[in-house]
Amino acid sequence: MKTMTALAALTALAAPAMAQDATPEERRAQSTVTEVQGPEPRLVEAPEGQPPSDAVVLFDGRDLDAWESVNGGPAEWHVEDGAMRVARGTGDIRTTESFCDMQLHVEWRSPPNDEGHDGQDRGNSGIFLQSRYEVQVLDSHDNPTYANGQAGSIYKQHLPLVNASRPPGEWQSYDIIFQAPVFADDGALRRPAHVTVLHNGVVVQNHAQIQGATEWIGYPSYEAHDCAPIQLQDHDADVSFRNIWVRPM
Repeated sequence: MKTMTALAALTALAAPAMAQDATPEERRAQSTVTEVQGPEPRLVEAPEGQPPSDAVVLFDGRDLDAWESVNGGPAEWHVEDGAMRVARGTGDIRTTESFCDMQLHVEWRSPPNDEGHDGQDRGNSGIFLQSRYEVQVLDSHDNPTYANGQAGSIYKQHLPLVNASRPPGEWQSYDIIFQAPVFADDGALRRPAHVTVLHNGVVVQNHAQIQGATEWIGYPSYEAHDCAPIQLQDHDADVSFRNIWVRPM
């Protein structure tokens, strides 16, 4: 066994020397062993400040045609100045289309704190992936609350790595990479969901494993489901959203 190990080590050491001593033609031939000659990746145009060319635009500032109320019927949130704003008391809204694995871009703004609220009562909303798994939206600028409930948290599951919040009234962004859970035919969980979140360009969740559907009270758990809509929360706060697009993966 020791002889074989030593021989393998000598071979590994000799390989670079062989490549170095080879002619240019031989070295080129050696290099092709690790080259993939398969189909080229498809082209996606990515103009600065605009959605990628293969993105599904969910809100471009004009209308809520891609959304509906979770209570049934059209979404009733306000659309003004290129943004949508929560219409308090009308309920959550969700996309009319369902998604599984995805890259999601959302820009959001918490209102000025002119009502003197603090903690979870300041600019609270949420982005529910597959209508179940919440990335928290909150005014977390100089606003202490429980760590796994502040902006950028996977609500009640993972606190953000850092607090990258801007002051209330300023636009902020989430870029979310979501890997949907996979279930067996009998409903058993084969692979949990994972999520990476960049808040204002800063990584705050790094391939975090989602423990199950978001719960306010109690512990999360999984229940088998298919692809599902993206949902935005009405949490009785005047939170605004704009420039929302998704790339199914």
